[in-house]
Amino acid sequence: MFDLKKMEEEQSRIAKKVILKDSFDSSNFIGGVDSTYHEKLAISAIVIWDIKKSEIIEKVYAVQKAKVPYISGFLAFREGPSISEAFSKLNQKPDLMMFDGNGILHPRRCGLACHMGVLLDVPSIGVAKSMMFGQEKDGTVYEGKEALAKSYVSREYAKPMYISPGHRISLKTSFELVKKTIRPPHKLPEPLHQAHRYVSSVRELVVKGDIKQD
Repeated sequence: MFDLKKMEEEQSRIAKKVILKDSFDSSNFIGGVDSTYHEKLAISAIVIWDIKKSEIIEKVYAVQKAKVPYISGFLAFREGPSISEAFSKLNQKPDLMMFDGNGILHPRRCGLACHMGVLLDVPSIGVAKSMMFGQEKDGTVYEGKEALAKSYVSREYAKPMYISPGHRISLKTSFELVKKTIRPPHKLPEPLHQAHRYVSSVRELVVKGDIKQD
C-alpha cells in the first residue's frame, strides 16, 4: 500500500521547494488545521481565524479513508488528502496556515506544515507538542548549527510547543505570529485551539453516524 523509500524521496523533492523567507502581504486571516481519526477514517478541519476581530469567520471539514497508517515523520501522507479536501471547500482562503505538526523540524526538513504549505502554495507554520528531532539550547532547536525551531511555553506549568516554519515564512516570524495569537487561558495559538475544538465536535458526529465519508 505504501513505499517508505518513495515517500522519503517525495519529501526530499518537496523540501527543495520550501521557502524560509516571509512571502505574504497579510496575516489577518489565519487557518488553524487539526486532524483526528475514527476507525479507518481521517477527519480534518480548518478554522479561519480573523486576528483583527478575534473571531472565527469560517470553518470546514473533510472525512476520508486514511490510506496510510501512522508512521512518525510521514504524517502528511496520512492526513494530507483530508486536509486538501477541506481546503478546497473554503470560501475565504487563509493568508497563512498553522498546522498541528512540524515544519522544518524534521529529518528531511519536510514536516506536515512544509508538505502541505508547498502542496497548497500557502505560507505555513508547524506547531508541535513534542520535539521529534534536534537538540534544544536556550529555547532554540538545532541540528548542528542550523536553527530549526523555537520552543515556547504559553502558560504556567504547560509543556512547551515547538514552532517551526513550514513554507514562505521565516523562523522569527513564525515564532512571533504564534505568540501573537495566544489567547489565555488556552495553551495553543487560537486558530489551532479552535480547530481542535471543531474537529473534535465533527468526530462526535462521525462516531454517531451523522456525518459520512466524503
